[in-house]
Amino acid sequence: MSPAFYADTIADLRRLFTEIDRAPETVQTCALRFELAAADALVVYETTRRKGLTDSLFYGRPAGAEAQQTIPQVAAFAAIDRFLALGQFLALTGEGEAGKPLDKRYPHCAVSITYRRKGQPKARAMRMVFIGFNDDADALAYGEGADDGALVIRRPHVTAKAFEWM
Repeated sequence: MSPAFYADTIADLRRLFTEIDRAPETVQTCALRFELAAADALVVYETTRRKGLTDSLFYGRPAGAEAQQTIPQVAAFAAIDRFLALGQFLALTGEGEAGKPLDKRYPHCAVSITYRRKGQPKARAMRMVFIGFNDDADALAYGEGADDGALVIRRPHVTAKAFEWM
């Protein structure tokens, strides 16, 4: 079966990410964490909002470096935003071979977000790992060579390890 595409979900996620970055007061509570692995580098964007206070942490590890270092918020946001601007996305199920290394030819981003807007009765949450591609053709070609069960093929995807918006 063909893998499920996630460009629509990522477009919504990109808008939400930008909104929380620019105006965190628009949400009552949030716990947001993006871990982007691309070109042997790592960028982590993490922010939490509770009781009107926002706490953020931005760090990364440049390609070839062994130690992580704090990076400016602008740099972390730009890296994540560039990933979210790619043309197509596939999602890992979390059920594939444990410990198997990521394919370094493609950027991968682990997303963990829980948020509740002001006035809303309940929070929404997502925990997924997305792989970014330039277009549908690249995503399909990658999907054809992927291990069985490694990629999400049916949406919405909900397991104990990975789930779409709940």
